[in-house]
Amino acid sequence: MLFQNAERHDCRNAFTSVLEELAASNSDIVAVCNDSVGSSKLGGFKEKFPERLINVGIAEQNMVGVGAGLANGGKIPFVCAASPFLTGRALEQIKADIAYSMTNVKLVGISSGMAYGELGPTHHSIEDFAWIRALPNVPVVAPADRIETAAAIRWAAEHDGGCFLRLSRVGVPDLLPEGHVFELGKANMLRDGHDLTIIANGVLSHRAMIAASLLDERGIRARVLNMASVRPIDEAAIIAAAVETGAILTCEEHTIFGGLGSAVAEVVVETQPVPMKRLGVPGVFAHTASANALLDDFGMAPEAIADSAADLVRRKR
Repeated sequence: MLFQNAERHDCRNAFTSVLEELAASNSDIVAVCNDSVGSSKLGGFKEKFPERLINVGIAEQNMVGVGAGLANGGKIPFVCAASPFLTGRALEQIKADIAYSMTNVKLVGISSGMAYGELGPTHHSIEDFAWIRALPNVPVVAPADRIETAAAIRWAAEHDGGCFLRLSRVGVPDLLPEGHVFELGKANMLRDGHDLTIIANGVLSHRAMIAASLLDERGIRARVLNMASVRPIDEAAIIAAAVETGAILTCEEHTIFGGLGSAVAEVVVETQPVPMKRLGVPGVFAHTASANALLDDFGMAPEAIADSAADLVRRKR
């Protein structure tokens, strides 16, 4: 089966590898973290640039404020923390110090979604798309693999303004080609099809691809879009999917309220209504289990994604 034996990569490694490379040639790049040097994979950065790593301790609100201050002083800060604490605890600072003030701070949410698995609901970050995409001036990006992660970090370093990069710690196979260049607001078509479109991002994109291969066995040809850019979102790709395939299924490691599915639905309902279904966490606190088991439990095993897709195809007929 597709990806069954493919090597899996931790996207945090791609993040820090590129960050160290960029920092070597740009002395303005700094990292700020909340006592998370290990989980943010910043050990190598600390060794190479000790004076450019600021560890504020477990004080996320201060961390974002420090990042904004560094940006106002001409630095390019990458503010790194576990996504539930970065986006939840420091949301007011993100709103006031970054979005409203339009500061050049790169927020990096580590171990997002349900990546912390067994640590339970306090450590799950299944609301971060909704919280951040409601704010002006802060693009929201969830790369699907190490290649897209590296490309998104390069983009973020050059982007003049704040942004939120949502990274997981769960290993995923490569999907994008080497040398891929990230474009904000642009989806990547991973495969074409005419019966329906599956839209996913982050750790769900490769599951969507497996589901599409399973649908081939049922005679259903699914288009798969990797929608890393949640805000701004690729409206043209969504409208084309609705017109050309007639049904859309979204998959996300997030509550179904306010995230990728909602963003896609906003475009669909206003431009080209078609049968649609949102897969994700259905408005509850995710329970305690491994990250992959949680995705399976919430109907996002590849087989379950394929079943939901097949139901959508029947509805459009």
